Amino acid sequence: MDLFGQSGGNDKTPQNAKTRPLADLLRPQSLDEVIGQEKLLAEDGPLGSMLGAGRVTSLILWGPPGVGKTTIARLLAHQTDLHFEQISAIFSGVSDLKKVFQAARDRAVIGQGTFLFIDEIHRFNKAQLDSLLPVMEDGTVTVCGATTENPSFSVNGSVLSRCQVMVLERLDVTALAGLLARAEAQTGQALPLTDDAKSLLCAMADGDGRALLNLVESVRAWPLDQTYSAEDIAGRLTRRAALHDRAGDGHYAIASALQKSIRGSDPEAAIYWVHRALEGGEDPRFILRRLTMIAWEDVGLADPEASRVCLSAWDTYERLGSPEGDLALSQAAIYLALAPKSNAGYVAHKASRADAKQSGSLPPPMHILNGPTKMMQDLGFRKGYQYDHDAPEGFSGQNYFPDGLKRPQHYAPVERGFERELAKRVRYFDKLRQERDDNAT
Repeated sequence: MDLFGQSGGNDKTPQNAKTRPLADLLRPQSLDEVIGQEKLLAEDGPLGSMLGAGRVTSLILWGPPGVGKTTIARLLAHQTDLHFEQISAIFSGVSDLKKVFQAARDRAVIGQGTFLFIDEIHRFNKAQLDSLLPVMEDGTVTVCGATTENPSFSVNGSVLSRCQVMVLERLDVTALAGLLARAEAQTGQALPLTDDAKSLLCAMADGDGRALLNLVESVRAWPLDQTYSAEDIAGRLTRRAALHDRAGDGHYAIASALQKSIRGSDPEAAIYWVHRALEGGEDPRFILRRLTMIAWEDVGLADPEASRVCLSAWDTYERLGSPEGDLALSQAAIYLALAPKSNAGYVAHKASRADAKQSGSLPPPMHILNGPTKMMQDLGFRKGYQYDHDAPEGFSGQNYFPDGLKRPQHYAPVERGFERELAKRVRYFDKLRQERDDNAT
């Protein structure tokens, strides 16, 4: 079932209004009635512009659950006089698609176009997605896929290049309040809730219109001879679980938000995203891995203690588990956010790896190769090597790179935290190295 109606074709089976789900009763009859997606449907918006031209192209509707993807697809087909055909990628295979395509060809003979709506299109495999290409190319069908996953990763490039991606937004508080008012108007009865209770009901829906209407139906089943407070709502209803797919796009979006908050030295945002991940069911060990990686990538040698704090937090969590061990995650995130930041080591790491790949199998210079046998010594192994401990300042300034490979300067420590001290050391050895080079010439 979609946000405002049932799955299936254009015809609706007559039902008694008292038994029909509220989502079905509130199904918009035109795109003007759709709430929360004004940016797309405005006259100068992407979909509004298409409809103004009288033609809709193949689309991917990408957005969270309960924001009206199926409803919009059905209304687009109706408004452009296309036959609406709906399938689910979960239950359909290539053989099912072939039947849909043949029916579309039969309709095309009599001048009727087909609007094929594919729910959960990200569930299709490559063969199923590729089967869409010929009928999209010759205009047999106009494809509209709906997905909660990032189509850049879940839909192959060939199909994606033939579709426009439309991003649907989660319903904000204003949209949810409007939907709640519409539900009261439709039923002809105000919900027996205080204003705070209605606000909490909208918050519990968490941007999902379908979830809100399900909550409204639960409230309508209660005795209506009393008024319910926000405390009553909290005690009687279950808050919708936060959206968080541990293997999907949301998983990496929250991990990215956590890292960028720490990089931006915002401890409040850092612990917020830690707990958004935990509340969504994320494995705490994934968060700890990410925190430890951040310690090396974003804090680096500006604060060498950062990595030890993360490892200590990891060890603490393994010993205590949740919920007590969750405190270690929060405090590690706070420490990282407030630590001095440097990616100098990370930059040097990437640049040096690129040098190593490009230089191939160049051997070390002969003077730093051990020569344990007389033959090797005669060949020049270890010839000219200077033992640094015997040199002034304990520094010989010799070359340790392969012959012909110029010594790079990839590591550039910043003037923050402990790296300020490392920068002094880099400058000191550079000065000694230059003096050695000048004396040698």
